[in-house]
Amino acid sequence: MLDTSIHHHYRMLSMKNIYLLGLLLTLAIPVFSQTNILVTHSLAETILQGDYAPAAYLPATIVDDPQLIAAGIAGSVSADSIQQYLVEMQAFANRNTASDTLSEETGMGAARRWAFRKFQSFSPRLIPSYLQFDLLACGVLQHRNIFAVLPGTGPNFRESVLVEAHLDSRCAELCDITCTAQGMDDNGSGSALVLELARVMSQYTFDRTIVFVLTTGEEQGLLGAEAFASYFNAADLPLRAVFNNDIVGGITCGMTASPPGCPGLNDIDSTNVRIYSSGNLNSRNKMLARFVKLEYEEMLGNLLGQPNVINIMSPEDRSGRGGDHIPFRQNGYPAVRFTSANEHGDANATAPDYLDRQHTTGDVLGVDTNGDEVLDSFFVDFNYLARNAVINGNALAMVAQGPQPAASFSLTPVDGGFEVAIEDPNNYGTYRVGVRQFNGLDFDTIFTLQQPVDTLYGLTPDLLYVVSVATVDARGVESLFIGERFNDFETGLATISKAQEQLVLLQNRPNPFDEATYFGVLVNEIPDYTQASIQVRDLQGRLLQELPIDLQLGVNEVIYDFNHHQYQPGVYTYTLVLDDYPLFTKRMMYAY
Repeated sequence: MLDTSIHHHYRMLSMKNIYLLGLLLTLAIPVFSQTNILVTHSLAETILQGDYAPAAYLPATIVDDPQLIAAGIAGSVSADSIQQYLVEMQAFANRNTASDTLSEETGMGAARRWAFRKFQSFSPRLIPSYLQFDLLACGVLQHRNIFAVLPGTGPNFRESVLVEAHLDSRCAELCDITCTAQGMDDNGSGSALVLELARVMSQYTFDRTIVFVLTTGEEQGLLGAEAFASYFNAADLPLRAVFNNDIVGGITCGMTASPPGCPGLNDIDSTNVRIYSSGNLNSRNKMLARFVKLEYEEMLGNLLGQPNVINIMSPEDRSGRGGDHIPFRQNGYPAVRFTSANEHGDANATAPDYLDRQHTTGDVLGVDTNGDEVLDSFFVDFNYLARNAVINGNALAMVAQGPQPAASFSLTPVDGGFEVAIEDPNNYGTYRVGVRQFNGLDFDTIFTLQQPVDTLYGLTPDLLYVVSVATVDARGVESLFIGERFNDFETGLATISKAQEQLVLLQNRPNPFDEATYFGVLVNEIPDYTQASIQVRDLQGRLLQELPIDLQLGVNEVIYDFNHHQYQPGVYTYTLVLDDYPLFTKRMMYAY
């Protein structure tokens, strides 16, 4: 996992080490763009570019029903298979971007040829290739991503969806090609997830093409992802969604973890997974994150024995960190990143007191605790990783199978609600309307309509809502949601309108938060009141804390800490209350 927080490192180092680190980064981190980007297998490139006959890639037995696919992914993803990939992967010893490419046993060359053969073995319909590019990094000029394409066979076969992870690993020193860098969690876990999805999903038939990618050069600056995103962009290829998986198998918190972090050393969390994405709450990336969560909740239901909890995070990544979803987003493609809730380290491996596993020789599969030379205590939780694979695969499948989105829609206020009018040139006839409160990360309500023009009622008055729309095909699969719009009208009381002129309830900061957060109220005009407070509640409406606040001109703040909700991660609401009258409500996320 790339660490972009250079200043964070500087605080931990002496001036001498600062100079040496700066010199190393100058030599190791490339400053030019990738060149000579090419796909080594012409057939794979033909598929990516949509220049083929879809019927040629239909299997003898077609399984394309979305319910069967969701159940099949949930039932076929195997924790044992994932473990075996990792066992084989650890034998390569060092998968640094600049490591040996000639050996058949160790180094990046052996690892990428192994991954290529894995893709080949899964299905004759799965077409593997390399994406090669030139860029001087750690003294090596030429690099290769490994990928495989599963050709789409429906009317949208020219469009693609992509799931990826970086295969490269590292130790404390960025270009160390001799250390033991098994990188089992960072990022063998994500690589095993991608391989397992290729194995399972190649048994099904999809409308759109699915691309399974293992990148190189992530640790040196997201190089492989940038090459792939640039390839798609230069060829003007329609890429509908990108799912990046990086550090998705560990469940144990280290002594350190990049904010929002985790509760503390050796804390275990085998149920929560975080989705990071760029932009404000109505960005295409956040909308993709909400789609992933919605599809998980609606398609998988009780298919997983122990369900994971999906946490949609506000930032694009952890504080000071980055990942392969970023180059795709920068090239205009909707992209999200999946990451474990608990990480064993903040990657600041050169700090003198750093004892965690991330970016060290300690990022191994596990340890032998009884001396029989067999690993019996594992640092990657294979069942947790398998559930994360199912979440990815389900969302990937629904994007690959879903209909075209609506062209546009409009909102018109009516008494107690609003009318939505959807422009749908494909005349699907069924639509989903997602409604959330302004500043809310998740949908509050999903309406299903059987006509393109309808009126929606039942929303709480005096709140500002944001609305988005998806089409639904005859099989019940929805498209990606499009263009969030404000309801941009008021249905409230005059007292609310007056209060909105006087007071502004600000978004808490930081958000998400791990230890404490500040609530702020901007006072433009002091209202006539006796008592003011901020009430914090869970989503079931239970009052967790009421904090008095004195309203003076300007910004007024009170602090809230996580003790009030018993360390439970999730979404909570906070409300500004004047004289027992709730005025404004916002949401916040505690995500340790």
